[in-house]
Amino acid sequence: MVYIHGGSLKTGQPWYEDYAGTGLAKSGVIYVNLAYRLGVFGFYGNKDLQAESPDHTTGNYGLLDQIQALKWVQENIAAFGGDPDNVTLAGESAGSACVSALLSAPLAKGLFRRAILESSTVDAPVPAHSYRTFEDTLEAGEDLYRKTGMQTPEQLRTLSAGELVPYTENNHHITPDGVVLEGDPYQLIRDGQQLNAEEILHGYNADESDAFVLFDKFTKENFAGKLEQYCRDIVPDWQSLEQIYPVRDDVQADEAMHEILSGLWFGYGHECLTRQALAQGIPVYEYYFAQENGRLGSWHSGEEVYCYGNIPADSDLYTGEDRMLSSVMLTYWRNFAQTGNPNESADGDSRVLDPYGLSGDGSLPDLPAWEPVTDPGMITEFRADQGTYVRKAEIPYWKLYDALDSSYQAGGQARQVPEGN
Repeated sequence: MVYIHGGSLKTGQPWYEDYAGTGLAKSGVIYVNLAYRLGVFGFYGNKDLQAESPDHTTGNYGLLDQIQALKWVQENIAAFGGDPDNVTLAGESAGSACVSALLSAPLAKGLFRRAILESSTVDAPVPAHSYRTFEDTLEAGEDLYRKTGMQTPEQLRTLSAGELVPYTENNHHITPDGVVLEGDPYQLIRDGQQLNAEEILHGYNADESDAFVLFDKFTKENFAGKLEQYCRDIVPDWQSLEQIYPVRDDVQADEAMHEILSGLWFGYGHECLTRQALAQGIPVYEYYFAQENGRLGSWHSGEEVYCYGNIPADSDLYTGEDRMLSSVMLTYWRNFAQTGNPNESADGDSRVLDPYGLSGDGSLPDLPAWEPVTDPGMITEFRADQGTYVRKAEIPYWKLYDALDSSYQAGGQARQVPEGN
């Protein structure tokens, strides 16, 4: 498994304990964490850099780093006991957005076999974050010239890293440069480009947006204004959302806005990916993580410590139920990396792994069945509830997805819907 860390493509590191490979490595997975260029160093682009590039590309240097790491894995992982023909590419948040971009990148074809995406994609008619048009990329390149007083790449290279870092905020986005990405990933797949994966495991959390609007206040009076603030640039008919989320008081306004932003910023891109993968006959295992605890709960990135089996032994913020749910999820992630099916391990063992010593003798019950998606209206929910950890549930944002479908269809950006759905 090759893991791409998150951090909005402007921060983060490959060693963080929540997604460190310890849990999976102990379960028999060869786990590779990679670093890649971030911010202005990884995603800055301008016309002069494009002109000097042998491939005539600019703006996706971070993605090129990831592709190079995948090539290194192909050439070297056998020396570590790995199989270059059995590589799973995984990522969370902005790392997951990178995985979704690499699913449609020609340069990444054949470098991995399956994909895991946690809490982000750029596979939507209008990606909600981590993405911009190539025109916007080149304009940001000119803007950096103006702000620094530099006029050529050679002059920019005379600046120190510290002098360039402050310009990261306008330069941390994936872009369709024509080489790494030949076009918008959603449009490419809609028009028939095959995804670079044989199987896909992906999903999102119940309270994804909470951390990003932690200090914002949503009331009945400001609801329409906040909708415009957060949705205008993403949803063509953003005003329609007010009609399907009528609010009578401040409590409803707050709940509705968190639901809209979680579904728009995170869930909808995963929904688009599921439908497009199903249209190509690719098995999809989609999850909805809804576990609460004393730490991150089901906020953005809250699932990582569970699925990578890294709950600290001495942490009182997690209970025995949390550790059992983590054991189940770790087993799914291990199995998927080995076989492409979260229910099947390479050696045929159907039991849940026991990384926390819950059983006393190393033996836990059989793994609950995680069914692949056949009905796009349903999802697999992960939540510890009176001894159960996995259940089928309705998509939580279905009315929002319907509204987004209608809005993009009216704007000529309709989602691809497989026959029969």
